[in-house]
Amino acid sequence: VSPVRGMECRVSTIAWGSWLLILGGVAYLLQQNRTCAQYGRYSPARSRCCPARPGWFLQEVPALLVPLLLLLLDSGTGTGTGRMLLLITFMLHYFYRSLIYSCLTRGQPIPLKIIFFSFIFCSLNGFLQGHNLLHCARFENTWLSHARITAGSLLFFVGLTINIHSDHILRTLRKPGELVYSIPHGGMFEFVSGANFLGEITEWCGYAVAVWSLPAFAFAFFTVCSIGPRAYHHHRDYQQRFQDYPRSRKALIPFIF
Repeated sequence: VSPVRGMECRVSTIAWGSWLLILGGVAYLLQQNRTCAQYGRYSPARSRCCPARPGWFLQEVPALLVPLLLLLLDSGTGTGTGRMLLLITFMLHYFYRSLIYSCLTRGQPIPLKIIFFSFIFCSLNGFLQGHNLLHCARFENTWLSHARITAGSLLFFVGLTINIHSDHILRTLRKPGELVYSIPHGGMFEFVSGANFLGEITEWCGYAVAVWSLPAFAFAFFTVCSIGPRAYHHHRDYQQRFQDYPRSRKALIPFIF
C-alpha cells in the first residue's frame, strides 16, 4: 500500500468514526427527549448492576488506555509538541475519571448494559482522538492557530476545574453508604443544577476549539447531546423532590437555560 493510499485509508476511517459519533449523539438526544439514560437516580429497579467504583473504572478506562497504547506504539511520525500536549490533555480527563473519580464516588450501582455501551464508546472515541492527533492532525504555525489552541486549552482547564469541584460537592453531600439526595450548594451549583455536566461540556468544547478537527467536534457534539438533556432531567427532578429548591437556578446554562 502506498503512503498516500494508507493516509487516505486512515483519514477515511477517522471520518466514518466521527460521523458515527455525530449520528449517535443525535439518536441519544432524541431518546432522552422521552426518558433519561437509565443509570444513577434513573436506574431500573431490577436491572443487573455493578458497584459504582469498579463500574466507573471499567467504562471509562478505555479512553485512557487506547490513546496511551497508540502513543507507545507510535513510530515517531506523530511526534510534535502541539499534538502531544493536546493528546495528554484528552488523557488527563480520563485519568481523573477512571483512576480518581472511580475510587472516590459514592454513587449508585451502574447497570451492566450502561457499562458495556460506555466501554464501547470510550474505546472508539479513544482511538479516534488518539489516532487523529498522532497521525492526521496538522497545525499551521500562524498566530490564529496559536490563539485558537491557547483559548481552547484554557477553556478545557476551566471546564475540568468546574467538573472536579462539582463532583467534590456532590460527593460530600452523602456519607459513605448513603444513597439519599440533597440540594447541592457552592461553586457553579449556585447557578445551575447540572454544574458537573456544564464543566464537562465546557471541557470538550474547549478541546474541540483547540484541536479544530472533525473527531474533536464529533466528541464535543456527542457530549452536549448525551449529558445536556441529563442536566435538564436532574433540574426537573430536584424541583419535584424539594419544594425549597432555588427558583433562580437554571438547568445547564447560567441565567439562560
